[in-house]
Amino acid sequence: MSPLASGPQGPTTLRPLLTTVLDALTAGAATRDGPLPAGGPTEVAARLREALGDPFPEHGDEDALRTLVQALAAGAADPADPLCTAHLHCPPLAVATAADLAASVLNPSLDSWDQAPAASELEALVTRALAAEVYPEVHAEAGRTRSAGDALVTTGGTESNQLALLLAREHHGHTQLVCAENAHHSLRRATWLLGLPEPVTVPAPAGTMDPAALGEALTALPGPLLVAATAGTTDAGLIDPLPDIAALCETHGARLHIDAAYGGGLLFSDRHRPKLDGLARAHTVTLDLHKLGWQPIAAGLLAVRDRHDLAPLGHHADYLNADDDTEAGLPDLLGRSLRTTRRPDILKIAVTLKTLGRTGLGDLVDQVCARATEFAELIHRHPHFELHDRPTISTVLFRPADATDDTVAAVRRTLLTEGRAVLGRARLDDRLWLKATLLNPHIGADDLAALLKLVEGHTPR
Repeated sequence: MSPLASGPQGPTTLRPLLTTVLDALTAGAATRDGPLPAGGPTEVAARLREALGDPFPEHGDEDALRTLVQALAAGAADPADPLCTAHLHCPPLAVATAADLAASVLNPSLDSWDQAPAASELEALVTRALAAEVYPEVHAEAGRTRSAGDALVTTGGTESNQLALLLAREHHGHTQLVCAENAHHSLRRATWLLGLPEPVTVPAPAGTMDPAALGEALTALPGPLLVAATAGTTDAGLIDPLPDIAALCETHGARLHIDAAYGGGLLFSDRHRPKLDGLARAHTVTLDLHKLGWQPIAAGLLAVRDRHDLAPLGHHADYLNADDDTEAGLPDLLGRSLRTTRRPDILKIAVTLKTLGRTGLGDLVDQVCARATEFAELIHRHPHFELHDRPTISTVLFRPADATDDTVAAVRRTLLTEGRAVLGRARLDDRLWLKATLLNPHIGADDLAALLKLVEGHTPR
């Protein structure tokens, strides 16, 4: 009979399996010469198919764990490699990953207290603490009253943004979304999912929302309105002028949501936190700790300024939150998410916050921001490259000087196919740029120079 991961024998059963996994991860990574496998999609898929064989054989294979973990590691893009810088895809902290294993072993489900007694309390405590980071003044004034801020755990920025629009719709009725051209695609998709009108889009001429254009839109449009601003765009890591936007929303009686999935991590840094001035004036804020929080996916949050705003999420299922159970003191967890079964993603977040503390986490934020500034300076001084602008967070856009957009795209694809480097792409100012998003706090000056040299060596002249 197959052994279980939990129970009295769980640790004994897991220990040799963990050795197998760690050995397979090492062996798989050793087959790669760079941050991702060489050969492109066709060759990578062929190697994986060969390792997998029959996905569901008649009789089991005791070596499947080693085989498939090794194959996945061999075919992975490693976010800890200094030449893997394309996306908001962080290398997770070891301590957070270890905590995630414990969450999988214990397997609490956060849809009722009797499935997650300790995990439900841990989630309540940690989410309130994170809400206090977003809304410090509200939290200080309200203390632990119902009007204090709160936060819900989500699967990431997309779910958080969808929840923010849902809460706005339930609070105001048939809400009209107003966002800038730089807004994340999930916001527009959420209007479709929720049956809301097509969003009104205002210009972002310098990559950030234009307050004057927003003011004109808020004056002309009938309410109720929801304005969505961005703190950390996915293309260049830019932050909208949050204080100006918040003031306009207050003047016109519009609700404000700020998508800080990327930039929200700046809250942990004393040096960079001022870039988020105005964040606490939003009704809802998206955070995503599998970006500038170094968590294994998924680790999203939606913070709300007033807990009363979460009331529409309340839901009754007699087998999970019967009225008499709730009256007897069993916590009602169904209003904490639109999902029913939920794993305790809060554990890895709690372990990270407790292990590193504010100073340790802030240091990681400072380090990646500093590396981005160094990389931008290196590009600026290089005669064969063009820098788009100094980084706001940790994203740097650059391109080979005098190259066409087709050349920029081809260089990126060549590096991907060869498995040499993972760079992103962004279109700003009607030009295509290579994008380096630095989320690895261990990256060094030599790594940055090597990345630039690699791009230069692959650019035809």
